[in-house]
Amino acid sequence: MMVKQHMLFTLYSICGIVLKDILAISVAATKNKVRGAQGQFPIVQNMTVTEGGIANLTCRVEHNDNTSLQWSNPAQQTLFFGDKKALRDNRIELVRATSQELTISISEVTLADEGMYTCSLFTMPVKTAKAFLTVLGVPKKPEINGLTKPLLEGDQITLTCVTSGSKPAADVRWFKNEKEIKGAKEVNASGKTFTVKSSLQLLVNRHDDGVAYTCRVDHVSLTATHEETTQVLEVHYAPYVEIKHSIPAPLEGQYLKLECVPHGNPSPDPVLWTKDGGELPDLDRVIVEGRELTFMSLNKTDNGTYRCEATNHLGTSHAEYKLVVKDPNALPGPPDHALIGGIVAVVVFATLCLIIVLGRYLARHKGTYLTNEAKGADDAPDADTAIINADGNHAHAEEKKEYFI
Repeated sequence: MMVKQHMLFTLYSICGIVLKDILAISVAATKNKVRGAQGQFPIVQNMTVTEGGIANLTCRVEHNDNTSLQWSNPAQQTLFFGDKKALRDNRIELVRATSQELTISISEVTLADEGMYTCSLFTMPVKTAKAFLTVLGVPKKPEINGLTKPLLEGDQITLTCVTSGSKPAADVRWFKNEKEIKGAKEVNASGKTFTVKSSLQLLVNRHDDGVAYTCRVDHVSLTATHEETTQVLEVHYAPYVEIKHSIPAPLEGQYLKLECVPHGNPSPDPVLWTKDGGELPDLDRVIVEGRELTFMSLNKTDNGTYRCEATNHLGTSHAEYKLVVKDPNALPGPPDHALIGGIVAVVVFATLCLIIVLGRYLARHKGTYLTNEAKGADDAPDADTAIINADGNHAHAEEKKEYFI
């Protein structure tokens, strides 16, 4: 009897130990499962996309035990729960749905799509991660206002370049024939986008005729290019005239062409040729073709002042050319360079000889003067005696003179 009780007690003890181990294993497994669930976090990234482009939103988890992932928009509307679409928007599509990733795409993105998107992992408790979608507003093609055609020389105008719809604000730059110039910039907000203006004030002159002014828009959304608009100025101005001639020194018998070149807008055409205030003489020898006046064979009767006059609706201008025809036989011949060189050499040699002779003469007379001044001074006890002796010498010199009759 005692033996049976002892065996039964031992059996109960073994069963208790086994049940205790099973319970411990079960509790440990439950704790590990909870700890694993707590260690799962969705991973997302912020995204920037240009208006009208496609935004791909991706949510990932490193380890997942088939827990569902969900994407929601900034209004907290569910877009996709797993691979099930929840919002009726044809622009939103499923790209990939697995236990570790949920990727969706939004096409034809608008500024209204910008905001904070949420990815949720439905564990206990729910884990979330947020990604901000930034939408860049593309600036519209710029417009240049304030230009009228044609302009008159002396007009003062203001050119204004306007572009709208940019986000962030666009940069507007001015170019005059591809050379950048500075304008006055103004930025105004309109909802989420900006309108940018830039102005140029111009005092127009004739040199602005045909000049191209370009307004260029740079923006982060314009990665490979830029938007620009160009306007070419048309300026009307009164004419000015110049006369070009074919030869510099006209001679009798030569061919001469005078060309009248008027500058003005509108172009002053035709031009009027006159001589000495009157009509052109001898039209058989003088030919007028358009703006050109041609002398086939010059003679001295062609001498005079020739005038070209040009006119447009803004004014009249003229230029004059004084023609003096010379006789080719009366002109001096070319200079003999050998003769000129010989003359120059003789002059230089004579000058050198004169300098040498004059130098020797001056040196000789300077020595004679010093010698005469020193006579009688060597033996004199003092300066007065030396002077007397010198005078005496001069007196003796006078006595030595001989006179012949």
